Amino acid sequence: VLKVGTSADFPPFEFQDEKTGAFLGFDIDLIRAIGAAAGMEVQIVNTAWDGLIPGLLTGNYDCIMSAMTITDDRLKAVAFSDPYVSAGQVIVTQAKDSSIQTVEDLEGKKISVQIGTTGDLAASDIKNAIVKRFNMAPDAIQEVRNGGAAACIIDLAVAAEIAQEYKDIKFGEPFTMEYYGIAIRKNNADLVKKINKALASIKVSGEYDKIYADWFGQN
Repeated sequence: VLKVGTSADFPPFEFQDEKTGAFLGFDIDLIRAIGAAAGMEVQIVNTAWDGLIPGLLTGNYDCIMSAMTITDDRLKAVAFSDPYVSAGQVIVTQAKDSSIQTVEDLEGKKISVQIGTTGDLAASDIKNAIVKRFNMAPDAIQEVRNGGAAACIIDLAVAAEIAQEYKDIKFGEPFTMEYYGIAIRKNNADLVKKINKALASIKVSGEYDKIYADWFGQN
């Protein structure tokens, strides 16, 4: 069994079906395919985002699959698989707001983020910004819709997903480039190898592209 920690509040990467509670999303489909290719049954363990790495280190699960960006800071604590998708941060504003185009325009403004994400890090670097942190990504975007924040800094794919639902928000091009990886304990080099091998095999077989197309349209 491969126990996988995830924070299932981040569509389209990981979320729960409201009726059945089933785990869905690009990451979920991908880790199941990786598990199958490695001959392991996948068990999902839903954990709050800021508890994911501590939970991995204490052994609650074997790896983390949760749209987690590979950063130098995180590499101090955990190992990562090869990157499985690239992403970037975007600025989400109200559709009628044309005053914010770039990161510089956010200086001194209220910015909403999901706590502990790369969006949170990016916002923390902005001069005199007031950063409002939320546990869940949709709540951070809701804060902009409600007028409680001028902008939200969040992953492109998440912004695109939520903007389909709400026509009163918009976002621009990503201002960062980053890569998601599967986090694994540093002392578990065998699992890193197994996961990398399985990821490579589903890329070769075309299964990766099929899962990608299911969630994001054609690559």
